[in-house]
Amino acid sequence: MVKVIIVGAGPAGLFAAHELADFCDVTILEERDHVGGSGLYSDGKLNFHPRIGGDITQFMPEDDAWMLISYIKQIFSGLGVELHPPDETGVRDLEAKAIKAGMRFVRIEQSHIGSDHLPLVIGRMRSKLEEKGVEFRLRVRVRDLILESGRIRGVETAEGVYPADAILLAPGRIGSNWLVDLMKRLGVGMSYNPLDIGVRVEVPNEVFEEIIQGYRCWDPKFHIHTPSYDDFSRTFCVCPRGYVFKEAYDEEVFGVNGHSMREKGSPNTNFALLVRISLTEPLENTTEYGRRIAQLANTLGGRRPILQRLGDLRGHRRSTWERIERSYVEPTLRDVTPGDISMAYPSRIVRDLLEALEILDRVAPGVNTDSTLIYAPEIKFYAMRIETDNQLRTAIPNLYVAGDGAGVSRGIVGAAATGVIAARGIKASFSGA
Repeated sequence: MVKVIIVGAGPAGLFAAHELADFCDVTILEERDHVGGSGLYSDGKLNFHPRIGGDITQFMPEDDAWMLISYIKQIFSGLGVELHPPDETGVRDLEAKAIKAGMRFVRIEQSHIGSDHLPLVIGRMRSKLEEKGVEFRLRVRVRDLILESGRIRGVETAEGVYPADAILLAPGRIGSNWLVDLMKRLGVGMSYNPLDIGVRVEVPNEVFEEIIQGYRCWDPKFHIHTPSYDDFSRTFCVCPRGYVFKEAYDEEVFGVNGHSMREKGSPNTNFALLVRISLTEPLENTTEYGRRIAQLANTLGGRRPILQRLGDLRGHRRSTWERIERSYVEPTLRDVTPGDISMAYPSRIVRDLLEALEILDRVAPGVNTDSTLIYAPEIKFYAMRIETDNQLRTAIPNLYVAGDGAGVSRGIVGAAATGVIAARGIKASFSGA
């Protein structure tokens, strides 16, 4: 039987193993002590759309991409995940309102698992895979790949070598630097992905209540081109009744994020408002650019996230606790430093964010008030894009990549889809298809 080693037990690795288990002898190597990757610590927002969380139409025709999304959705449903179809009348109304406001609302079928329920779903997936014969080896760090005669022959770890006929590298975003270093040693091509820089916005639940509860759009996606610079901005990771928290990007840099739970809630909704940044010569390294901005914000905040009232940002004032207490929004993250985000962010990004909030307020009235709270930094680092074919095979014939760490997805469903694409490529290469 064909021996396949998967590096990484996140969504990409798990869904690849699900696809391969009946055809191959599959072993998953995971550096950490748990299954589920970083997604295990998210609140489990699932966006069933081929162009959200990455763009899988770059690997296949659009009709096939939608079929793959449907397949992913069926697997999640089999794991006990409830689907939440939106209200069609409400969605059409929201699409019309967005167009009239000068932006686009993206229609998506979604599900919200909740950060308190997600470990149960991941546990069911692991049990199903183990029943199919998939072996999980946790706390195993991959040191290198063994390359002989142009093919990978095995995986080198601290505990020995795992021989393999094919390798799928799906280390997740946390393993992207390791993957980049490995690809450099192996001579596999890469390119820089864009970067998203923005803030975490916090408002009362009432601001988004009609959209989320009335129209049943759990994580509404609005795409906005700001008037001054024509930059692309978007809402991301809307967390109804949610909480803002501090998130480590690596050992030296941190930002903020948000999550919602199923059994517990706050009086606030928070969401990311992000601006897309692409760079060209001489500085193409978007990750380094984002890190420098995050480091400056971390320094200004005294190793805490910066919190500012929107009215203070507009009025060119630094926020203080006294000013924040005037707001009718109670911050769900208090381990912060009141400050001035414009001291850390380029003026272009600040203007983009202010203009995007003005436009968004036409559909969600109340989001653009002085009392709205904004936290920084919120930066979405996307890994370098590993060069592959449409089956996610690299220049080395039996070496495949998938997931966020390889720069081919951004989120749970997108990562799962790329895992399936790579797995199907592996099966096709050994079946002669």
